[in-house]
Amino acid sequence: MTQPPDPYRDWLRQRLGREFGVREADTMIQAAILRRGWEAVRVLGPRDAVAVLQDVYQKMRDDGGETGEARADRWLQDASAELARLAESVPAPIQPSAAQEEARPKVTSWGRRSHDLPLMVARVHHQIAGRSLAAIRQNPHLTRLERAAEWDLQATQAELRRWETEDQLSRLRADHARAEITDQVASARAQLELLGMTVRELEARPQDSGTPTQLAHHRLMMSQTQSFLDAFAPLVREEDADAPLQVLEVDLQHARFSLGVPLHPNVLRARYALNFALWQAGAEGEQALGVQEAGRALAQAEAEAAAQLRTTLDAALAHQSSLEQLRQHVEELERRALSLSKGMGDPIALARLRLEWRQARAAARVQSNRLEEATHLLEALVSGGAEANVLN
Repeated sequence: MTQPPDPYRDWLRQRLGREFGVREADTMIQAAILRRGWEAVRVLGPRDAVAVLQDVYQKMRDDGGETGEARADRWLQDASAELARLAESVPAPIQPSAAQEEARPKVTSWGRRSHDLPLMVARVHHQIAGRSLAAIRQNPHLTRLERAAEWDLQATQAELRRWETEDQLSRLRADHARAEITDQVASARAQLELLGMTVRELEARPQDSGTPTQLAHHRLMMSQTQSFLDAFAPLVREEDADAPLQVLEVDLQHARFSLGVPLHPNVLRARYALNFALWQAGAEGEQALGVQEAGRALAQAEAEAAAQLRTTLDAALAHQSSLEQLRQHVEELERRALSLSKGMGDPIALARLRLEWRQARAAARVQSNRLEEATHLLEALVSGGAEANVLN
């Protein structure tokens, strides 16, 4: 039995062989396969190649010291550009099991939530594309349509991956929302404590012209804060607000995401449309009006995908910068609180500091959560899936 074509493995072996030798290149590829638990005989696709490049890039940075980082960056940028050109011309190879699917799709359980439906529709489209490709390969009259069908399968797979990512992000955002509400409850608890101490201090002062107004205002704020706690405190575990602040160590260099554009679902769909138009044009080829329109649509899809990648990357960088500033502020507040408590400082000053610390931690957690969500989306655009190596 002949082995199925494996162009991306062949490209990796050739590309890595330039720097490390063919034997070491094979070892690196196999190490990446074992690390992720892939099947040993897996036919590699462009996303698998990205994962291997990321492993090699990290190894080069770890082994090269300060000068090695710059060399690794240049190497990854060049290798990513080469892989992008390959991905634009060679569809992802079809895994052997994809052509052996049942003649009819399994009955789909539609679920009870409306947002389940796009994911289920994407799964069915992907199944249909796989069966269509298998049928085309068995019919000699449809041979010229095989390339377009391969792009169709890859496009439906990317669309499926997109909706799987949306589902993962939906659950991630729900978890983050619960954590953020917990922080707000803890901040409200600290605010209520500070307000109570302030009211008691105002009540002990001699009554002057401003005191009744201040008392009324603080009592109103206490009432509002207590109402918030009555509504939300029963929904959370307040001790979770004391969980350590997670600060993701994320490398957001643009080179890591250089394959995001050619692997974007909309770009793959537009490339399928171009290949289908070429099949329909026959001998007229690229001069056909339909082919030229499909080419313009592909260029537009690439421009939009690049803009989305850039916007998401810029947002992630902004969250990362804000998180670092807030983290430093939280640490400074902790040092001040420790110093104040050791010096038997003013209880109201300490309560005010504690409230500021709670609020700063809550703001930092929001930035951490947004960073995780943006990074998850970026990784899905390139590496496509829940494995999201950058988050490991």
